[in-house]
Formats: sequence, C-alpha cells, structure tokens
Amino acid sequence: MMSLTEAAGFALAVVMVVCSIRELHWSWPLAIASSVLYFFVFQDSQLYGEAGLQIVFAVLALWGWWQWLRPSMNKTQSTGILKMTPRGHWQTALASATLWPLTALFLQHFTDSDVPWWDGFVTALSLVGQYLLGRKYLENWLIWMLVNGVSIGLFAYKSLWLTVLLYLIFLVMSWIGWRTWLFKMKVPV
Repeated sequence: MMSLTEAAGFALAVVMVVCSIRELHWSWPLAIASSVLYFFVFQDSQLYGEAGLQIVFAVLALWGWWQWLRPSMNKTQSTGILKMTPRGHWQTALASATLWPLTALFLQHFTDSDVPWWDGFVTALSLVGQYLLGRKYLENWLIWMLVNGVSIGLFAYKSLWLTVLLYLIFLVMSWIGWRTWLFKMKVPV
C-alpha cells in the first residue's frame, strides 16, 4: 500500500531527475529530500541496502551540489559534460564488480533481507552511478538505465507499486538524459 512518504518521495525524485537532465544544480537538494523520504519507505520494506543507500545519496548529493557549483566559481575549469576514457570504463566495471558482492554479503550476513544479492546489486551500481553523475560523466545515464531496470523487478517483488512506476519513469528519463547529454556534447548517436 502506498504511503504519503512514498508519494512525496516519488514527486521529489521525478523533479530531481528532470533537473539533472537539464543540468540544474537544484537537482541536488531535491535528491537530499527525496532520499530522506525513501530511506523510511525502504526501511519499512526490509530493503536495507536501498535504505542505507538513501543516506549515502543524501551525503553524496551535498558533494554533487558542490561539484556542480564549483566550476561556476572557478572559470578556469570546464563546466561541461565529460566522456569516460577506456580506463575509466575499466575502473567503473571494477568498482561495480567489487562493490556488488561486498554489499550483498553484508546484507546477507547482517540483516534479515530476503533479497540481499538483488538489493546489493542495485545499491552498488547506484553508488557508481551517483559518483559518475556528480562528476558529470555521460555514462552515468547508462548505469542508471541498468539500475532502474533491475530496480523495477526488485520493487515489484516488494509490492512497492508507486516506486515501480517511479523506476519505470526513471528508466525512460535515464534514456532521455543520455540522449540529451549526447546532444549537448554533439556526439553522434
């Protein structure tokens, strides 16, 4: 059953992603508010990785906000979207492959989660995606597409139907974000 907390988190999260796509720094305080609300939604659903992730997201949102505002204070730095190097792709894959089992094993041994590996996967890749978004790497949107697709199944399993809808919207918005940032970079698709 949908709660008022879930509904408010849903609304803030949608606006937050729209702001991220448009490269508006206001996405970050919206991320903080949405994350705090979703902490309670996920905690109540025994999705402890997701709940803990929301606290990390709130902290990372402060960092992301600073990252996005910093270039405007220092005109010598690039304010644009970046594309990862091949080395960056390998580092991202290694970080994901390391974080997933570590997170899943923690959830399996220290919580009563009934989906530690799926929750761990979404949690680990969300951390990677959040870092890439904070640094304005184009590839963050590809990570979010994967995270959102897996999350849809995870949240359906937990009967969080409004959150399933949110992640369906996120999946589409991630694709739109990727296309929009490609266009801004003038990269052929």
